[in-house]
Amino acid sequence: MYINSLTLKNFRNWTEETITFDSGINVLVGANAQGKTNCAEAVFLLCTGYSPRASKDKIFIKNGQTQAEIEATASSNYGTIKVKMVFDNLDKKHIFINGVKSSKIGDLLGNISSVFFNPQDLKLVQETPEDRRRFLNISLSQMNKTYFYALARYNKILAQRNNLLKEPDFDLVVDTLPVWDESLVKQASKIILARNNLIEEIAPIAREKHLFLTDGREELDIKIDSAFYGTAEKIEKDFYNALRQNVKKDIKLGFTTIGPHRDDIKFILNGQDVKVYGSQGQQRTVALSLKLAETEIFYKNKGEYPVLILDDVLSELDKSRQRKLINECQKMQTIFTTTYLDRSVFKGNSLTRIDIVSGKLKKPKISKGKGQI
Repeated sequence: MYINSLTLKNFRNWTEETITFDSGINVLVGANAQGKTNCAEAVFLLCTGYSPRASKDKIFIKNGQTQAEIEATASSNYGTIKVKMVFDNLDKKHIFINGVKSSKIGDLLGNISSVFFNPQDLKLVQETPEDRRRFLNISLSQMNKTYFYALARYNKILAQRNNLLKEPDFDLVVDTLPVWDESLVKQASKIILARNNLIEEIAPIAREKHLFLTDGREELDIKIDSAFYGTAEKIEKDFYNALRQNVKKDIKLGFTTIGPHRDDIKFILNGQDVKVYGSQGQQRTVALSLKLAETEIFYKNKGEYPVLILDDVLSELDKSRQRKLINECQKMQTIFTTTYLDRSVFKGNSLTRIDIVSGKLKKPKISKGKGQI
């Protein structure tokens, strides 16, 4: 899978440009605050409907304008697809797939698959379980729409259950909870099983990627931190029983204390918790290994690699790891952003260079540095 072209209209600092990509390595080059990351963000938005940089859609609209548009044309094993998103100043987004309007993010997912990594993804290792659950949710939602809809239903039921737990009428709460619990466990079992399976698949691949990036010096282990394991039926039964056992505790606290909304991921490096004992460099390499492993899971499940977006990653790695990373990227379309293109790092590899200045392409046509350099 690869993106052929990306059109930006009044998006962030871009006025109107169409960028043509190669199916291999593409490097967006420019000084800071010129629009490189905005371009990378637009690609990920068109794949997932999610931005790692913004919580409100109206932020995407260029100052002085009333709406913004982004559109990509992509090729995959199943043919060509065109995806478009329009953002208005009422903080609403409109989705078009092959020209047909859709109101659902679920319809967007799976058309163009993408894995995104930038220095802020250190949050995956350093910060809260919510950041790690977000990784699971975005990855699984792209691969399986059933997961996306199960997650949406679970969150809705969970909110309703939590509201009920705050109800002062104790008898009403006790009598009504079993109805909500039956609905909750059906969706929860799908989520928990999918997450458990993903980590089971991704852990050995991430370990292999990490050994490669560190020349075999560090061994990574990844584990899902969940209260429930086994088949969907076992998870459903165990979760329902746990909910029943925790009724008094949940009523006292006013919220649901167990479930997939409490899941976490543990990263263990050479036997120690990376979050606690790892250096920032080690944490960065762990997060990068996880993302590279994610691309392999996409390939295994969908039969083709996703678009890999690496935003300002090269500057955070030494030259040895830069070269290793670039070699890993040869098998899929990769979009790098960087302030400086070090040709020695790309020696022996082909690439397409795209120069960006103030939200514009530096030249009328993209300059391509194809061939061995």
